[in-house]
Amino acid sequence: MTIYNEVIQNVDNNTGGLFFVYGYGGIGKTFLWRALSSYLRAKGDIVLNVASSGIASLLLPGGRTAHSRFAIPISINEDSTCNISQGSPLAELIVYCKLIIWDEAPMMHKYCFEALDKTMRDLLRFKNENSYDMPFGGKTVVLGGDFRQILPVIPKGTRQDIVGATINSSYLWRYCKVLRLTKNLRLTTIQAPEERQQTEQFAKWIADIGDGVSSACTDEEDDLIIPNHILLQYVDNPIAAIVESTFPNYEIACTDSQFLLSRAILAPTLDVVDSINDYMNEMNKGDSKTYLSCDTVCKADDPGDTLGDLHTPEFLNGLRCSGIPNHSLTIKVGSPVMLLRNIDHSLGLCNGTRLIVTRLADHVLEAKIMSGTHKGTKVLIPRMSLTPSDTRLPFKFQRKQFPLMLSYAMTINKSQGQTLSHVGLFLRKPVFNHGQLYVAISRVSNPMGLKILICGENPQSVTTTKNVVYKEVFNNV
Repeated sequence: MTIYNEVIQNVDNNTGGLFFVYGYGGIGKTFLWRALSSYLRAKGDIVLNVASSGIASLLLPGGRTAHSRFAIPISINEDSTCNISQGSPLAELIVYCKLIIWDEAPMMHKYCFEALDKTMRDLLRFKNENSYDMPFGGKTVVLGGDFRQILPVIPKGTRQDIVGATINSSYLWRYCKVLRLTKNLRLTTIQAPEERQQTEQFAKWIADIGDGVSSACTDEEDDLIIPNHILLQYVDNPIAAIVESTFPNYEIACTDSQFLLSRAILAPTLDVVDSINDYMNEMNKGDSKTYLSCDTVCKADDPGDTLGDLHTPEFLNGLRCSGIPNHSLTIKVGSPVMLLRNIDHSLGLCNGTRLIVTRLADHVLEAKIMSGTHKGTKVLIPRMSLTPSDTRLPFKFQRKQFPLMLSYAMTINKSQGQTLSHVGLFLRKPVFNHGQLYVAISRVSNPMGLKILICGENPQSVTTTKNVVYKEVFNNV
């Protein structure tokens, strides 16, 4: 209520202000965004709700991704501005809006916020001559998120690069007022005292992991001691063990789509995820089709056809990159899949949306959305031409394939924004980036639904795993 009143007062006074609402999952941020939007829209005012990811934007009323709403460049640098022309419909929308809410802000590079700031100062200076000297041109902007989660992804970036890319390293942060939410609202729905106490202890354990101050850590390299009731014992076939723990009696339960989509196995790296998905897919007895992609070198990078001769189709087919599907995609009826692209936000088809495949055809797939406001809706997924965004590739190529991956297992980074009843965390190697362990453990909504399997050099004695936390990111929060 305090935060709500302060933001509404700032909007009513038209003084302009930059706020950051800081709190972890279940703390009530989404409820606050809905309350602010409903009040202002009921008065006829315009509120722009955006989020850093497609999945997070689905939770906001009228939400969009920040890149699509504000035309923020994909390849961004310190001199970038948004692609918004003076006098355009989008420019007029920004001029007349009363409030901008931007959720999951710590995930985005600070240059995205700075690009919008420079653009808005330019757009609003014709309406208010002082706007050029005010953050975001004098509009009220509310950011939200949790610095314990995964920070902006910088390919091959050092620790300093990642911390330096966060919003609290921007020149805008000195104008920002931090507002904290501290009471976990999810716990208020639990009636049994014993269950509530257990859940409170679990929530505190997760928050301490995110802060890097857990009392369950050893003194060496912040290794986290995993409680015995969460830790799975190592066996000769670790993949089978984590699958059985997360998807018990899979052959019987595989007909229950809600059972499949409320559970997932998480791992830090894509190669481990692929091996688990292949293992699970073989257990599915449904009808199957294997779809092969068509891979070509982008013509803009290949004017003389020299790269086409050098990079054969067989070579391109063998490339595996984050964000695009594999060359060979074996899909079965009843398989849970995840979208890899934003297709239709109005239908909830965003990067990260999970679906159940219901029918297979040669050129299109039918799938059912199993979460969110469009739960139960059947949609058609076409093949798309996808270009990997990995800047480390020395050339660009296109892969025409269904923008899907099996999602029995997913990477920890891809799981951010998901809520699951059962999570199996498979650590063949330790986490390697800030917030990964916190994000993986905090995906689970039920303390009894988390199991962790650690595969070390001496698996019989492994009860600890590395927890990576860049504590300097909390310095000015």
